[in-house]
Amino acid sequence: MTTDVSAPPRPFSPSQARGLLLILLASVCFGSSGAIGKPAMLAGLAPEQVAAARIALSAVVLALGVGLVRPALLRVRRGEWRLLAGYGLLGVAGVQLLYFVAVSRVPVGVAILLEFTSPVLVALWVRFVRRVRLPRVMWAGIGLAMLGLAMVAQVHQGLRLDGLGLLAGLGAALCSAAYFLLGEHGVASRHPLGMVTWGMIIGAVAVCAVAPPWTWPTEVLAAPAAFGPWRPPVWLLLVAVALVSTVLAYLAGITALRHLPASVASVLALGEPLVATGLAWATLGEALTWPQLLGAAVLLGGATVVQLTSPGKRPPTPAEPLPEPTVRPE
Repeated sequence: MTTDVSAPPRPFSPSQARGLLLILLASVCFGSSGAIGKPAMLAGLAPEQVAAARIALSAVVLALGVGLVRPALLRVRRGEWRLLAGYGLLGVAGVQLLYFVAVSRVPVGVAILLEFTSPVLVALWVRFVRRVRLPRVMWAGIGLAMLGLAMVAQVHQGLRLDGLGLLAGLGAALCSAAYFLLGEHGVASRHPLGMVTWGMIIGAVAVCAVAPPWTWPTEVLAAPAAFGPWRPPVWLLLVAVALVSTVLAYLAGITALRHLPASVASVLALGEPLVATGLAWATLGEALTWPQLLGAAVLLGGATVVQLTSPGKRPPTPAEPLPEPTVRPE
């Protein structure tokens, strides 16, 4: 039997079920980064060394993969370098470095909840910098998120969290907000996979300048780490956090956005803190108090309201293709 090679390719057909599975896979992969990376820090690596390993390994894998399969995505016009630099320095290096600093000083679940205040920061940027009016219900969501954040930080007990860990978590939220805002601007003219790859490359250069690979303690890399009932070597955890929590997470998230609208995907991504908290409890023995768990529910509820009521983008004209949005960078 012969195949008709002249037949036109089958048109792409979005599948909601496939999109849901992919975004849930991305949430699990992103949410696992703290639980996988923290044992490496407990074994003796500094947060900046774990972040450098994660970003550098991911940059190598993405650059090789995209360079072999779709090299055109790596072409950069002269006017795009400033945007890519900000995206890589803030949206990749800043987010992941500050997140791991926070994870090293506060529970993983608290660190990722601090980072998940970024939708509120994006909404405030849209209101006060872009001067876009926000719905009243969105302000209610912002208030709920801030109340939940205060409960997670245990402000009612005199701010029980480590001060530097709290500041690092909020810094990660600021960088995450920059990631979304710069990414939104960038994907108007660039493919998101090209943006992510260049972001990883630039972020890797920045973080490796802070923590050069030749300064990493080789005896720690080969040492076993306490990861639940297992004792894997530290280097294996670094490979896992790069391949599973970064490369696979980004690819699953980007592919999911071909099947789901960004508003739906961004709300489903709010499951990441639940994954992170559950894995930290199972593998590290970290458990949040009941007031913190209640605060987490309030914070995520407020963030969901903010996500669902965010002002939409201007609809594209028939000649203007709709860009694919970026995915969360944990």
